[in-house]
Amino acid sequence: MRKIEAWLSRFCYKHPRVAIPHLIIYIIAGNAAVFLLDMFSQGTASQLMMFHTASIFRGEVWRLVTFLFVPNSTGFWIIFYLLFLYYIGTTLERTWGSAKFTVFYLLGVILTMLTGLLAGGATMQYINLSLLFAFASLYGETQVLLIIFPIKVKWLAWFNAALFLFAVIQYLAAGQFLLALLPVVAILNYLLFFYSDIRNFLGMKQRAASHKRNHKTVDFQAAQKHVKEKKGYLHKCAVCGRTDQTNPELEFRYCSKCNGYYCYCSDHINSHVHIE
Repeated sequence: MRKIEAWLSRFCYKHPRVAIPHLIIYIIAGNAAVFLLDMFSQGTASQLMMFHTASIFRGEVWRLVTFLFVPNSTGFWIIFYLLFLYYIGTTLERTWGSAKFTVFYLLGVILTMLTGLLAGGATMQYINLSLLFAFASLYGETQVLLIIFPIKVKWLAWFNAALFLFAVIQYLAAGQFLLALLPVVAILNYLLFFYSDIRNFLGMKQRAASHKRNHKTVDFQAAQKHVKEKKGYLHKCAVCGRTDQTNPELEFRYCSKCNGYYCYCSDHINSHVHIE
């Protein structure tokens, strides 16, 4: 999978003409238009445009394209859904460039179409939601407002992953084994672009856990506590002699230019004579 990821990156770099600038805006505009048409046609527009394998084989080939614009949300929630797509989609395009974002999205579309031809139907819901996985991999610590509550994007991504798993279980429980592949191919598409990042992250976590378990690893907090109990303070200014115990309001820093391990308070860190 790493080789596929590398090939995709090279392809996007060498073929910038595959880019469709502002692709997500076209997707959002199409969703909004179909939603409005549904309001006046009692859902007929979506019925004519959704991915339906039997209808496609009967000659309604336009469904291979129009299903991209069938909204996966109804009522008032369509506003939040489209704003979600706009925010994440435009951010990913700015980060990756139009070529890579276009390839990411359209590859997901192709995988969904192939699965839909086997399963009898398809939806863009999972590909659109998989954008959140990509965004969280790049900006996981970013906070967004969920209604009125701030929440980090990485937690939204974990909740999203739980919804994907629940959808797979529902399809399997209903005996719709091929439809269960729709969330799976969306995840597969994400992995094709983020395999190395996930592998590096898991490797870093494993190394950190191993380092923590190592008997040679120094418990820094315990060491600090021991020094503080022994001396009565942890930091002491080499100029004025004030400590973090006598003056807890001060900040203490260590000078990198002094020849030795010398600590200074915030009043003297920039004004002391360097020790050579």
